[in-house]
Amino acid sequence: MSNLHDLPDSPCIGVCSTLFDEVCKGCGRTAVEVSNWVFLSDEEKRAIWDRIVREGTAMRFLRKV
Repeated sequence: MSNLHDLPDSPCIGVCSTLFDEVCKGCGRTAVEVSNWVFLSDEEKRAIWDRIVREGTAMRFLRKV
């Protein structure tokens, strides 16, 4: 995957379902990851990005751009 600084600031696409789901259907992050994103280190963010890309099930990866 590309450098963390080449990625958007956050995986969020503005379709949040963490009020009802453990994992957001929009970005693929857990509610804890979403709420703590701004406090995470680059390494922690990279690990989350790697996981959600690998899983590829969130709307973020299913949308046609």
